[in-house]
Amino acid sequence: MTTPDATSALPAAWNPADHEQELYQGWVDAGYFTADASSDKPPFSIVIPPPNVNGSLHMGHAYEHVLMDALSRRRRMQGYEVLWLPGMDHAAIAMQTMVERKLADEGKTRDDLGRDAFIERVWQEKEAISGSIAGQMRRLGDSVDWSRERFTMDDGLSSAVHTIFKQLFDDGLIYQAERLVNWSPTLQTAVSDIEVKYEDVDGELISFRYGSMKDDEPHIVVATTRLETMLGDTAIAVHPDDDRYAKLVGTELEHPFLDRRIPVIADDYVDPEFGSGAVKITPAHDPNDFAIGQRHDLPMPTILDEQARVVDTGTRFDGMDRFAARKAVCEALREQGRIVKEVRPYQHSVGHSERTGEPIEPRLSMQWWVAVESLAKRAGDAVRDGETKIHPESMEPRWFGWVDDMHDWCISRQLWWGHRIPIWYGPDGEVVCPAPGEEPPAGYTQETDVLDTWFSSGLWPFSTMGWPDDTADLRKFYPTSVLVTGYDILFFWVARMMMFGTYVGAKDTAGLAQRDAKVPFTDLFLHGLVRDEHGRKMSKSRGNGIDPLDWVERFGADALRFTLARGANPGSDISVGEDHAQSSRNFATKLFNATRFALMNNATCAGGLPPREQLTDADRWILGRLDEVLAEVDAGFESFEFAKACEALYHFAWDEVCDWYLELAKVQIGDDALKDSTARVLGAVLDPLLRALSPVMPFVTETLWKALTGGESVVIAQWPRPSGLPSDEKSAASIEDLQKLITEVRRFRSDQGLRPGQRVAAKISGLDTAGLADKRHFLDSLARLDPAQDGFTATASIEVRLSEETVLVDLDTSGTVDVEAEKRRVAKDLAVAEKEMATTTAKLGNEQFLAKAPDAVVEKIRARQALAQEEIARLGAKLAALGGA
Repeated sequence: MTTPDATSALPAAWNPADHEQELYQGWVDAGYFTADASSDKPPFSIVIPPPNVNGSLHMGHAYEHVLMDALSRRRRMQGYEVLWLPGMDHAAIAMQTMVERKLADEGKTRDDLGRDAFIERVWQEKEAISGSIAGQMRRLGDSVDWSRERFTMDDGLSSAVHTIFKQLFDDGLIYQAERLVNWSPTLQTAVSDIEVKYEDVDGELISFRYGSMKDDEPHIVVATTRLETMLGDTAIAVHPDDDRYAKLVGTELEHPFLDRRIPVIADDYVDPEFGSGAVKITPAHDPNDFAIGQRHDLPMPTILDEQARVVDTGTRFDGMDRFAARKAVCEALREQGRIVKEVRPYQHSVGHSERTGEPIEPRLSMQWWVAVESLAKRAGDAVRDGETKIHPESMEPRWFGWVDDMHDWCISRQLWWGHRIPIWYGPDGEVVCPAPGEEPPAGYTQETDVLDTWFSSGLWPFSTMGWPDDTADLRKFYPTSVLVTGYDILFFWVARMMMFGTYVGAKDTAGLAQRDAKVPFTDLFLHGLVRDEHGRKMSKSRGNGIDPLDWVERFGADALRFTLARGANPGSDISVGEDHAQSSRNFATKLFNATRFALMNNATCAGGLPPREQLTDADRWILGRLDEVLAEVDAGFESFEFAKACEALYHFAWDEVCDWYLELAKVQIGDDALKDSTARVLGAVLDPLLRALSPVMPFVTETLWKALTGGESVVIAQWPRPSGLPSDEKSAASIEDLQKLITEVRRFRSDQGLRPGQRVAAKISGLDTAGLADKRHFLDSLARLDPAQDGFTATASIEVRLSEETVLVDLDTSGTVDVEAEKRRVAKDLAVAEKEMATTTAKLGNEQFLAKAPDAVVEKIRARQALAQEEIARLGAKLAALGGA
C-alpha cells in the first residue's frame, strides 16, 4: 500500500517549467518513441506533415502536432508498435527567397555565387535553422521517433524522387509543353496555386475602342484592368447569340499599335450582359483567354518577359515594366481618342505571390507537366471504394470535386534549390531520363529547372520509409494508419500523395502490392484552422498570432495541448485565447492537487478492489461513472472527435471526481471501517483517469501516475478500459439525489449570505423515504449542518424534490437569515412555477396539439402541470409565512 511518504515523490506545487524538458529527455533516452520494425505488435504509423525548414512552428503546427501525438500515445498504450515519423520539407521557393534576401543585404546575387556555391550556401542556412523546429517539437512533447527523422532532400528521398520521375516519364505521364502558369516576376519562376494568395484590390476598369473611330463604321468597345496586355490581343470575343455583333463575327479590326488585324470570334464563354458584351482575348497572359485561344486556334504571342517587361511588340512600349506600360498604353489610347470610359476605383481579385507580395503574372511558358487524369481517377476511386476514409465524411464532396476535375500539374520551377529535374538534353535535341545511378550519355546537359516542392512531399509517406528499396519499415508500417492535416491543403498535398501512392502500389514496386498497399494512408483526418478568441484568422498583419512556445513558457505544454485538443472537432476551425490556456493550466493544477490529496490519504493501486457489496454508494457511483467516461473517451478518439473525449475527461475529473467524490471520500476516510477501501477506490479512479488524460497532458500525468502507482512511465502503461461490470443504477440515483440535496442547501445558504464555513442546526424530514437515511453524515459535512438538538426552533426551511421523494430541511438560522433576501428568492421560484403552469395549461388546452401529440408526450406535460401546481401552493404558503405579499 502506498504510504503518506509517497507524496514526497511530488513537488509542493506543479510548475511545468521545472519538469517538462527533463521528463521529455527521459522518454527519449528510454527509447519509448523508437519503433521496432521487427515487432510482432500490430503497426500504427503516422508521418508528420513536414514543416518548412526555413521557418518555425506556429499555432497551426502545434494544433496538428498535439492531435498526432495524442493518437500515437494512445495507440502505444494500447499495445501497438507505433511509428510517428518526423521530418522537414526543403521548401524550395521559401528557402531560396530567404537566402537571396540575405545575399542582397551583402550586395550579392545568386549569379555572383554560381549554382553550386549558392546551393552550398542554402545547405548551410538549412543546418543553422532546422534544429530550432526540432527543439520546438520537443517542448510540445511530440513522441516522434527521432532516429528516423527525414528531410525531403536526403539522399534516400532524392533517389525516390528520381525513381518515380523516371517511372512516370517512361509511362508517358510526364511531358514538356508550353502552357499558362502563375509567374513570379521577382523570383522569375512558375509558382504553385497554393503560393498564390488572392486579394481584393482597387484598380481601374478602362474601356477602349477597337476598329473605326466613326460610330457608323465597324468597331467594338472592350474593357480591362490590365491595359498593357492589349499588346498581346489576338482576338475579340462575343457571345454567339448576341445580335449586336452578329455581322462583325468573322471580320477583323485593326490593332491600334500593331501592324496586324485581329478577328472577331464567337464563344459561349462571353457574358453578353456584362459591360459591352465583348472581351479582348490575350491567350498568353490570361487563363480564360488561353482556353479560348486553344478552342479557336489563335496565335499566342508572349509580350512580357520573365521580369514582366514588355518585349517583342515592335512598339515604343518595349522594355517598359508592366505597370509603367499600363499607364503609357492608356495615355497613347487617350491620344487616339479610343478611351471610352474609366472607372475608379474598380475592386477586383488579384493573385499575389505569397513569398514576394507582388501581383502574379499569368504567363505562357515552357514547363514540365504531369498528366493527372489516370492518377487522379485512382485517388478518387480509393475514397469511393473505402480504401481511404475521410474524416469528417462531409469533406468527401470537396475531395471528389477536386480530383474529378483536376488539370495537369506544372512540376517545374525556375529555381536552383530543390530536386533538379533528372532530364538530360542531347546536342541534337534528344531528351533522356536515365535511371537513378545511371550516367547520362556523354555530351548531354541536365535540365536547369527543379521540381515543385509538392512533388517530393507527395512521396513522403513511403519515401521516408525507404522506398524504392524493399525495407523492413515499408513492410511493417506502410500504408500509414492515418494522415492528420488541415483541410486547406487537401488538394495541394493530400491529392498528390494519393496519386503517387496509388500509382506506386499499382506498379508492384518494392513488394508493396503484395500487401495490397494501394493507398498511402487508410484514414484521413482533416482539421480546421486555429483562430483567435474572436474567431478571426491569425495573421501577421492583424498582429493576433500566438507563438505556441510562449504559451508553453507561461502556462505549460500540457495547458497548450489540452486547450487545442479540447477544441478539436473534425473539419471545424478552433478559436483559442489566453483564457482558454489559463483554464487548462488550472485544470492541470486541479489534477495535481487531487492526486496529492489522495496520496496524503494513502491512496493505493495495490491489490484488487473490495467486493462490490462492501463498497459504499459513493464508491460504486464513481466507479460506474469511470466506466462510462472511459467508453466515451474511446469512442471520441476512434472517431477523431478529440473535443468530445477531452470534454468527457475534463468534466469527469473536475465536476465528479474533484468536486464530489473527493469531498465524499474525506467523510469516508474519517471512518476507520471505510478508510482503507476508500483509499483503494481513490487509486482505482485516479490511475485510469491519469492514463486516459496522458495522450493530451503527458507531463503532469507522468509525474502524478508514477507517484501514485510506482510504475515505470505512463507512456508505456496500458490504456485504461471499462471494467465491463454492470452499472449500479441504484447507487448512481442515490448519489445524484444526495448531490441535488447538498447543492440546493448550499444555494440556500449562499442566498442568505451565510459564511461558507458557518454551521447551522438542521432537522431533516423525508431522508428515509428518499433512501438517503444512511447519508445524513455526508449532508452534514458537505452542507455544514449540525443535527437538531432539544429546544430546536426552525426559522427557515427549504424543500428539495428528489427522484422519489421531497425532502424538507428545517434550519435554525436565528440572526443569520436575511428575510428580505429569502422572500426575493421564494418569489423568484414562484414566478418560475407560475410560468411553467401557464405553459403546460396552454398546451393541454390546445386541441390540435392533443390530437397530434403521442400519448407519452401528453402525459409528461400533465405531470409537469401537476408538479407546477404543487410548487405554486408550496411556495405561496412559504412566501406568506415570511410575510410576503
